Amino acid sequence: MAKSQKRVGILTAGGDSPGLNAAIRGFGKAAIGHHGMELIGFRDGIRGLAENRFIDLDSQALSGILTIGGTILGTSRDKPHKMRIGDEVVDMVPTILENCEKDGLDGLVCIGGGGTAKTANRLSKAGLNILHLPKTIDNDIAHTDTSFGFSTALGIATEAIDRLHSTAHSHHRIIVVELMGHKAGWLTLGAGIAGGADIILLPEIPYSLESVADSIRHRAAAGHSFSVVAIAEGARDHHDSRELAAAEALVKSATDPEAKQAAKAHRASVLASHRGNAFKLAEALETATGLESRVTILGYVQRGGTPDAQDRLLGTLLGGAGADLAARGEYGVTVASQGQAAVPVPLDEVAGHLKTVPLDHPWLLAARHVGTGMGD
Repeated sequence: MAKSQKRVGILTAGGDSPGLNAAIRGFGKAAIGHHGMELIGFRDGIRGLAENRFIDLDSQALSGILTIGGTILGTSRDKPHKMRIGDEVVDMVPTILENCEKDGLDGLVCIGGGGTAKTANRLSKAGLNILHLPKTIDNDIAHTDTSFGFSTALGIATEAIDRLHSTAHSHHRIIVVELMGHKAGWLTLGAGIAGGADIILLPEIPYSLESVADSIRHRAAAGHSFSVVAIAEGARDHHDSRELAAAEALVKSATDPEAKQAAKAHRASVLASHRGNAFKLAEALETATGLESRVTILGYVQRGGTPDAQDRLLGTLLGGAGADLAARGEYGVTVASQGQAAVPVPLDEVAGHLKTVPLDHPWLLAARHVGTGMGD
């Protein structure tokens, strides 16, 4: 079989996640061993790309990383068109284009979530040959059934809820456990169902304090002296949801730059006022029900540590499929998981689009069928 002599770069961007190294390895081993490519890895995401900091990746460098959490390349949340350099914010896209040409790259693989999809699309439109591999524990990337990182985080969050049940039961308490998910509730919904949470609150369903308190009072009347409430960090009550929706509408309707900046500042202020929702909810529930309430915020523990089998498998599958696409010169796509296959989806259809929980989704219906309160 004729071997390609293509040279490709790879980076990881955004938050760390289980399965990143599996995807690096999956792409790298297929690219090097199967397609005869050269591979370099950029350090610290887009910032490393802009500063042209990279390492050569060969089979030896990829050996033994399948089971390691995080990313061997490092990551950052920098945006190429407005990157902070010292005291200035600079458009580094032209520099990135120069670096890729200087490095002799035929293509660039960006591994990351929704923000990385936007970055990949921007660089693709600027003229680079780009592939995007979907990573996020939130599972909110459009047109992919799942993203690597989600399965591991789901298992961690489920185990945490399992463990919190014993404390809630022993002390006759309400335990409010906050899980990650700003705009999509897949992780909270999945872990809440699997962990047997009594109430699940999602960003997609504005909740009523009275409805949540009523569910807890009904449980108490039935002889259950404790409750576990799983809440996504982006879940809000009806008032806060309306307030945020109005702020978002202001941003979208603003036309001139000054008005847009003012609208964004207002939205940031609204979001800041909503911080600590889990603590506010716990305090309000204690007052409404007379039961002692406690809060547990899982935070970064959800996306740390060794990836599970599913995330290793998915990272390997999508990475290998990405190498095949690069070998054929098919760029400008996200390598999505659909059914049992890896499917290329145009970046324009992924970037800027969010996959939220549909209100008729089977998971949601299953939760309601077993009597889980949804706060509505």
